[in-house]
Formats: sequence, C-alpha cells, structure tokens
Amino acid sequence: QVQLVESGGGSVQAGGSLSLSCAASGSTRTNFCMAWFRQAPGKEREVVATFGRYESTSYADSVKGRFTISKDNADQTLYLRMNSLKPEDTAMYYCAAGYPFHCFVSAGSPDFKYWGQGSQVTVSS
Repeated sequence: QVQLVESGGGSVQAGGSLSLSCAASGSTRTNFCMAWFRQAPGKEREVVATFGRYESTSYADSVKGRFTISKDNADQTLYLRMNSLKPEDTAMYYCAAGYPFHCFVSAGSPDFKYWGQGSQVTVSS
C-alpha cells in the first residue's frame, strides 16, 4: 500500500503563486508515475502534470509554462509550483501514483491506483 498526503494550496488573487506538496509513504517505488490532477465543481477530473521515470514530465496545455512539477526522490515527495494563477485554475487538486501505460498527460484517472486527500486551490479575479 502507498499513502499520499498532500499539503499546500489555499487562496490567492489572479497572477499569484501557490505550491502543493505530496508526500508518499508505504510501499513506494521509484518507478511510479506520479501526477497532479484537478477537479473543478461540475467538471471531470483532469490531469494537470505527470512525473515519470528518468524525471520525464508532461503538462496539460492549459498550465504549460505556468506550472512546474518536480519530485524529491530522497523523500518521495511530489511538488507542484503554480505561477501566474488564473480564476479557471480554481479546483480541488489531487496527487496520484500508479503505473499507466504512458506516464503522460494522456493518462486518465483509472490509470492511477493511489490518491491523495485533495487540496483546494482558489484563485480570485
């Protein structure tokens, strides 16, 4: 079993920055694909960014150039740095870990077995 515990998030005005962290514990393995998803009210959960083996990363077009995903393999912590935030970034953000066929933004929720508890990000205009 793998436990994912998120921290960070909060409220910020448009143009501001926030960071999220996700600490993995339990039966962690360094070849996990880890990802950040988000879900806004009334919308489907969507992938934001992924972090795979050999530190490969991918981003949804909507966040490319503004968000940065990173991972500290020493303590198995996944990060998401969010800059130039927009009101449309408002959502519950979840970290996830699993073994999708491709660790890429094309992966979907069913490809990930383990989930964090969620962190609210609210961006006001």
